[in-house]
Amino acid sequence: MGSVTRGARGWRGSGRVAIVTTAPTLPGFPFSAVVGHDDLRLALLLNAVHPGVGGVLVRGEKGTAKSTAVRALAALLPELAVVPGCRFGCDPADPDPSCPDGPHAPAGPPEHRSARLVELPVGATEDRLVGSLDLERALSEGVRAYQPGLLADAHRGVLYVDEVNLLHDHLVDLLLDAAAMGRAHVERDGVSVSHASRFLLVGTMNPEEGELRPQLLDRFGLAVEVRAARDVDTRVEVVRRRLAFEDDPAGFAARWVDAERATAERIAAARTRVASVVLPDAELRRIASVCAAFDVDGMRADLVIARAAAAHAAWRGAGAVAEEDVRVAARLALPHRRRRDPFDEPGVDEQALDDALREAGEQEPPDEPEGPDGGPDGPDDGPGPDGPTGPPPGRGAEPQGPAEPPTEAPPTEPPAQPPRAGGDGPTGVASPGETFRARRLEVPGVGEGAPGKRSRARTDSGRVVRASGARPTRAADVHLAATVLAAAPHQRVRGRCGGRLRLRPDDLRHAVREGREGNLVLFVVDASGSMAARTRMTAVTGAVLSLLRDAYERRDRVGLVSFRAREAQVVLPPTSSVPAAQVRLADLRTGGRTPLADGLLRARRVLEVERLRDPRRRPLVVLLTDGRATVPARAGNDPVHDACRAAALLAADGVATIVVDCESGPVRLGLAARVAAAAGAELVGVGALSADRVVDVVNRGRARRTGL
Repeated sequence: MGSVTRGARGWRGSGRVAIVTTAPTLPGFPFSAVVGHDDLRLALLLNAVHPGVGGVLVRGEKGTAKSTAVRALAALLPELAVVPGCRFGCDPADPDPSCPDGPHAPAGPPEHRSARLVELPVGATEDRLVGSLDLERALSEGVRAYQPGLLADAHRGVLYVDEVNLLHDHLVDLLLDAAAMGRAHVERDGVSVSHASRFLLVGTMNPEEGELRPQLLDRFGLAVEVRAARDVDTRVEVVRRRLAFEDDPAGFAARWVDAERATAERIAAARTRVASVVLPDAELRRIASVCAAFDVDGMRADLVIARAAAAHAAWRGAGAVAEEDVRVAARLALPHRRRRDPFDEPGVDEQALDDALREAGEQEPPDEPEGPDGGPDGPDDGPGPDGPTGPPPGRGAEPQGPAEPPTEAPPTEPPAQPPRAGGDGPTGVASPGETFRARRLEVPGVGEGAPGKRSRARTDSGRVVRASGARPTRAADVHLAATVLAAAPHQRVRGRCGGRLRLRPDDLRHAVREGREGNLVLFVVDASGSMAARTRMTAVTGAVLSLLRDAYERRDRVGLVSFRAREAQVVLPPTSSVPAAQVRLADLRTGGRTPLADGLLRARRVLEVERLRDPRRRPLVVLLTDGRATVPARAGNDPVHDACRAAALLAADGVATIVVDCESGPVRLGLAARVAAAAGAELVGVGALSADRVVDVVNRGRARRTGL
């Protein structure tokens, strides 16, 4: 192990040990000084030992040192040898053959730098993430130069996304592609570039602000839940250390020099050892049995547990994976994968995990099939891969019998909700009605949200509708005809050279493109007793299912708020998983009174949270109700009046609303129309949601006009 010294930019050493702090002047909070959070620190260290584990997702309430721990880890990572002058951080021992700065000459001493901690802001643009054409050089020098993005900077380092659950969907898609392939492909602005992008992905999130897309959730190798300590002594120590650090950062960091050096050396030693750690066949079977017992999707969990178990064995200095390594890895890799629904509570039952590990250890591997000459596959032509004698590594000498499948306790049904007194109708579960092809419901105006197929929006790709005087930032945004027309009157003054058009930056015109965007469609469903009567709820569920299918085709985010009895509840937080919404709708309970005002206020709070997540995605509220409110927002108020006031708040927020009047029968009060008027909403009937119904009405009108 090489020596370690303290330099101007942090720890610098010979051999494989080196720590370089991300801040060249003020030291950061030491990793070793973080109080508690053992799972968080262990998950970060396992990824530092074996980058193939796949990153860490840190879930937790605000103010729990999530970001502090992640940033402190970067100071412990060994420094990297890179090709001199390469903007993509190629390894001199194995340079990327497709590197845009290549080909790299094999000769020459390498440069050494720290492993970068690259932070991806929630509001970053696509070209900042993947890179784009260097427009300034293209205009001034006439060259097609590529400007690298954050994915290039994070290669062989750490890509940190704070509040990853608030990341825009189009950036999530780019991260998914890079994380899956280990490369970033850029096809934009006339530039076609591919470069290596292998990074440790670390994301932190506060579940109160919304959940993470299932596609990105599975990409994180490990997941930990972080909560503030409830022990008084622990909380006192946290405050004491934080205040001491803020008073004297350099002095506080100096007191943890030895602990940081020891951790750095241990990481470097484990990195050199992890490639030689043996994974016995018995432990591999244990990993597969545990994943099967917890019914996880796909094979990524098996691979992550195997890599994390090897990293844990290397971390504790062992040469082979043991059961304790598998248990630690499974406890960190399964919480976010065993959730059958993206909104179920995360976590792994410790007792269930121990039972699965024990049952997997009691199973015996199956007998090898014997060939005609007594060998496993045929004649004995010499020693096999396991050597001339003895069983394969990891297997005992006892007789091998057939393996028994792992058992799993059947899931228990949640207890049925008891009926509430004073309800307006029967209590039960709504049966889904007949679905139909829904007509397109749009948000008025022109938005700037994520690409989709619902409402009008200004997009990066779409038809050009006009030119503007705004300066374009990408080559694709230049309106060529308008730019030429703007420059043409000045050519005589500027003096044309060789018949070429002379352009200046002021001549550039921006091409305004218009396409379609996806919206946030929030269904607010009245599930009270008055809706359950006369089988209204059957028609309503069929209409919602039809609108959900339409939302899936138009690439919307959908959410579901239901109100009944005394209050409203968020049945499904906004998500891109429309099948999850269908499952929740199928289990929707009905009956009880009608707290319409609370349902609208709850929908408003959901939209406030989503506005922080993606301010450009415009919401569309679809309220399905008969308007017969029976529960006021405050005791003593008129329920219908409170419902109208809540609807007016949505209108004041600029939320587009559509009220679907579900009232039927000979006696109609028209209360849904009052709510629609207060919200400034369009009022439609359930039948008017069908696209076929609209076409039939139009055709009948044409027939009357033509006399056919």
